[in-house]
Amino acid sequence: MPERAADTAVRALLRVGDASVLSRSDDEPPLTIPRDPAQEAARRELSKRLYHKDDPSLFQRALNAFWDWVGDLFNSASAVTPGGTLGLVVVILVVVAALGALWWRLGTPRREPVSAAALFDDRPRSAAEHRAAAEAHAAQGHWNQALQERMRAVVRALEERALLDVRPGRTADEAAAEAGRALPSEADRLRAAARDFDDVTYGGRAASEQSYHRIAQLDRDLERTKPVLTSSAHSAAQNARQGAAE
Repeated sequence: MPERAADTAVRALLRVGDASVLSRSDDEPPLTIPRDPAQEAARRELSKRLYHKDDPSLFQRALNAFWDWVGDLFNSASAVTPGGTLGLVVVILVVVAALGALWWRLGTPRREPVSAAALFDDRPRSAAEHRAAAEAHAAQGHWNQALQERMRAVVRALEERALLDVRPGRTADEAAAEAGRALPSEADRLRAAARDFDDVTYGGRAASEQSYHRIAQLDRDLERTKPVLTSSAHSAAQNARQGAAE
């Protein structure tokens, strides 16, 4: 160790000094070395590689300094925390649990806002094909993909019924808003389904079995829902105004 080697060097210098003193005659005063030359001689001796071969590396010294800083910080924090070290550990665990709950609730944070992309890919498929794909994903417990495919089935079915025009690049929100005008009784459920689709596809959230079954039930209900035609609604409103005038 460097300390042991330094001790050895100091003893060697002392032995040299002792020998010099003993070599003097009794009549002569003892030989003394001035302080500055003695310190310089000690520094030259201790600067030799022999005494530093076991010194820690620069990285190890930096790592030791870092852990010393962490230890001092932990000790300072535990000193001001009720309950000391145990109280500090409890506080840390509570903070970690709160962050985990927040992460689970809000999902993976995005670095920048993501604009909504198109609902469908380049390869057109029928509503029945999207439903089959959704059921296959659901059977394997892949709820994200199942929900996405079921939302595509909903929109494709509305296009097949001519309640929506076939328009490439349409987003789930746009489809829900347009379909809500033709099916006003289902407008809220359509908006909720589009929101679930966006949360899963772009928001980093995970779909659940319940959220998939909600959109699957919406798909089945829409098949039995009759649309409200714009001309019929306009005629009904006009008749109501005329009746009120009479």
